[in-house]
Amino acid sequence: MKKIICVFFLACCSFLVVAQENIIDEIVWVVGDDAILRSDIESQRLYLQNEGQRLNGDPYCVIPEQMAVQKLYLNQAKIDSVEVSETQIIQEVERWMNYVTNQIGSREKVEEYFNKKYSQIREERKDMIREQQIVQQMQRNLIGEIKLTPADVRKYYNQLPQDSLPIIPTTVEVQIVTLEPKISFEETDALKARLREFTDQVHSGQMEFSTLARLYSEDTESAKRGGELGFTGKGNLLPEFANVAFSLNDPNRVSRIVETEYGYHIIQLIEKRGDRINARHILLRPKVSDKEIKEATVKLDSLYADLKEEKFTFEEAATFVSYDKDTRNNKGLMVNSNYESDNYGTPRFEMQELPPEISKIVYNMEVGDISKPFTMINKMQKEVVAIVKLKDRTESHRANLSDDYQALKAIVEAKKREELLDQWIRKQQRSTYVRISDGWGNCDFEYPGWIKE
Repeated sequence: MKKIICVFFLACCSFLVVAQENIIDEIVWVVGDDAILRSDIESQRLYLQNEGQRLNGDPYCVIPEQMAVQKLYLNQAKIDSVEVSETQIIQEVERWMNYVTNQIGSREKVEEYFNKKYSQIREERKDMIREQQIVQQMQRNLIGEIKLTPADVRKYYNQLPQDSLPIIPTTVEVQIVTLEPKISFEETDALKARLREFTDQVHSGQMEFSTLARLYSEDTESAKRGGELGFTGKGNLLPEFANVAFSLNDPNRVSRIVETEYGYHIIQLIEKRGDRINARHILLRPKVSDKEIKEATVKLDSLYADLKEEKFTFEEAATFVSYDKDTRNNKGLMVNSNYESDNYGTPRFEMQELPPEISKIVYNMEVGDISKPFTMINKMQKEVVAIVKLKDRTESHRANLSDDYQALKAIVEAKKREELLDQWIRKQQRSTYVRISDGWGNCDFEYPGWIKE
């Protein structure tokens, strides 16, 4: 089980809601040399309200305390000269700016929503992310490496009442073989001709590249932004795409057609900044005909029959037949790539973590069963034909040491991290100057040490 320990970052939202103009600002908390303003607290309260997020307690108590905890970390980070990667900060800023622009629709709408210039929003977000990363690094420095023995995990397990043990959801391990139906030359030629037509329209001034992207690009997310990808480094793009994009120098010209595993693209440069680039693209994906789907299904039907007759193993089929490059060298075994999952990096999946077509097939299978061929959309948004084998299933159950040692160990590590940070905060309270204005200290604080007796 993963549990990220972090403080409540007020800065992440402080610029998202503009405080009412008729509120007279004032300093309500002072922590060390840093002030907490009433307007900051009010902005955060309004943001949480708009987002439908609930706080466990009075927001005028919870929010400033969480801000104060953050300032303790930041003050210590200054003393310890904690540094974070500027490159990572910039990358995170650009990801967030691209996300917000995509959600709202355009840069102009973003500026209207926040009532600030796009560049100002970026700089404020940059400061916020820097503080986030400094605090997280400070926490890692304080915690250090937690070393647990099996005895520590056993002790935790034995101390818990049976009805308090965590529920481990049903997980499965799945092997897969996929075939990609062939794309006809006629389809490929027609698609390339269409992209060349788009290029001619842009070069002749008939149409804007961004308009064509909105109308026709099959990268639906970037299409909403006129094909704009946002600033990114070369390493974040597919090599064949990056090589062409980074060779562009004239924003008025369109690239040659680029083929990637997602389909066919044309690219237009927007701006270069050092080792990062912002570009637009239009993606068209080849369409698979019913005939080609049927031919691929017949091939997998034959493979399915051979597997049932045990002419060769599923592992051999995955290694020598499957088109899925992510699983082919892993004997067909799928690996969980969901960063938010407790099972990340392992072959274990909860049902909802599987692609929906696979989850539906696997749900009623027994361990060792092999499915008949079915069609699905892979992560490149291509229609493929697949068969799967249920390698293992662990039903939902209360955690136990024999089956769930790693999950229990993660819980114990998380509790240990929480305890270490909790102890540090209480210690810092005693040695840090804190002043709380009248009317703001009558709270049931999580850390009562703010108010000195």
